[in-house]
Amino acid sequence: MNNKKVVLVVGAGDATGGAIAKRFAKEGFTACVTRRSADKLQPLVDSIDADGGEAHGFACDARKEEDVVALIEKIESEVGPIEAFVFNIGANVPCSILEETARKYFKIWEMACFSGFLNAREVAIRMATRQRGTILFTGATAGLRGAAGFAAFAGAKHGIRALAQSMARELGPMNIHVAHVVVDGAIDTDFIRESFPEKYATKDQDGILNPAHIAENYWYLHSQPRDAWTFELDLRPWNERW
Repeated sequence: MNNKKVVLVVGAGDATGGAIAKRFAKEGFTACVTRRSADKLQPLVDSIDADGGEAHGFACDARKEEDVVALIEKIESEVGPIEAFVFNIGANVPCSILEETARKYFKIWEMACFSGFLNAREVAIRMATRQRGTILFTGATAGLRGAAGFAAFAGAKHGIRALAQSMARELGPMNIHVAHVVVDGAIDTDFIRESFPEKYATKDQDGILNPAHIAENYWYLHSQPRDAWTFELDLRPWNERW
């Protein structure tokens, strides 16, 4: 068994999640990264390996309990102890409440909230046994206030923030640091570049979030001494209204 420290990033996309995995790998962590499609993870795994790190990609439907239980057990038994866990699934799909369907509302909640519970619970069970660990949730401004047209997303993000608060209060005495990161603003991704070119044009003025800079803050949270833990950290460009 490889006894290296493991960071598990659920929702390791091409931007924030991937950058977080790379940041922890830079510090000697073995990066275990998940998406629903394993093929989409290969460029990230190859990049970490090329930089001298170690990474493993796993296909997993984060909404299915049996898949999540099997994944965590596989990582813990075959790779190493999960010392840091990052939940980074978004599901930001705008829709008027007058047109919202029950199916889509439930799916957004299932992806952005319920899957966070499933994964965090399984990781917390192992961390509690060891009496150490870090659990980080990626949140959004929608978790603080609901905007028009975002009822489903706001409900899910409010839920994940409440989960993080409850877990922080319960697990803190077990030496497990739980934190919630509010990411407010456009992130430097292909989607923003192609869909919102005017917004993307502000990149040169630091008007959109750099994934590597977001990742730096996740590492900062993990590195904090427990006499000065942060529960909630919000990140936004200087020009973002809030």
